Amino acid sequence: MAAAKPNALPWLGVSALVLGLDQWSKAWVLKALPEFTAVPVIEGFWNWYRTYNTGAAFSFLADAGGWQKYFFVALALAISALMAWMLARLPRRDWRQALPLALVIGGALGNVIDRFVHGHVVDFIQWHVGQHYWPAFNVADSAVVCGAIGMALAGLLGGRTKAKG
Repeated sequence: MAAAKPNALPWLGVSALVLGLDQWSKAWVLKALPEFTAVPVIEGFWNWYRTYNTGAAFSFLADAGGWQKYFFVALALAISALMAWMLARLPRRDWRQALPLALVIGGALGNVIDRFVHGHVVDFIQWHVGQHYWPAFNVADSAVVCGAIGMALAGLLGGRTKAKG
């Protein structure tokens, strides 16, 4: 019987780190920041701004009546399970694929916890230029976006690396 190759499941430690940082930052926000009031960090560019999102990215489906909470929880759990399965099939050393998956899992689960505990996601990072504002986001959202970009880059550049090698 062949020895099992080490899989990338230890990368779930990154997911746990993202999850912990996300929940810690949101606990700080809920204690320290006033609701719906901009607290400038870098004048004209970056505010702390405590707000809530019952929808998905850019408040998609935020006014859908409540069913969306369960839909987004189920979707995040299904995606996280799929990505954990993918990690189990990856070689441990393949950080270019494992790290993005771990980031998405940690971010998705961070927002799932918010939906269960608060009924919405706590957002607090607000970027803007003058009067043009990007929707507020959080650490979990940042991890999901970075993970998605990493997966896209791994997909685009991974084939070139393998073709050359």
